[in-house]
Amino acid sequence: MTAVHWTRSTLWFVVVGVINTGVYYVLYLLMHAMDVPYLVAHVVATLLAMVLSYFLNCFLTFKVRPTWRTFLLFPLSNLANFVITTVGMSIAVSQLGVGERIAPLAVAVFAIPITYLLTRYLLSGSVSRTPTPERTTSDPSSRPAARRPRRRAG
Repeated sequence: MTAVHWTRSTLWFVVVGVINTGVYYVLYLLMHAMDVPYLVAHVVATLLAMVLSYFLNCFLTFKVRPTWRTFLLFPLSNLANFVITTVGMSIAVSQLGVGERIAPLAVAVFAIPITYLLTRYLLSGSVSRTPTPERTTSDPSSRPAARRPRRRAG
């Protein structure tokens, strides 16, 4: 995998994360305004944002074909992020004396790369390479056609 691809996919991962956070927060606020209990609003908004995040990560970040298998595995990356940030914040605040306002940002420095690698693995089957069309589908008609040699003018 080239450095350019890592940079591109990493940037898309961040963009998708920002979009995901915005969608979650808007959905949460809308449900909260409709007097939906806050925990119910949180869970529903999280699930809907997670579905959007899955498809955006498939199409934009990792360029893989969505499948039921990866769709069902995708929440594991979110669960890992939740566990890492929850445990990390607890350690940062109670053991390391990091302020509660800055702790989420400090912990994100560690959680985001781990979540990125786990998401890459769950969606593409590899941490180190990007799947090619041959590896993302078994349908021969969707594979790129072989290039024909160019004829020389003359």
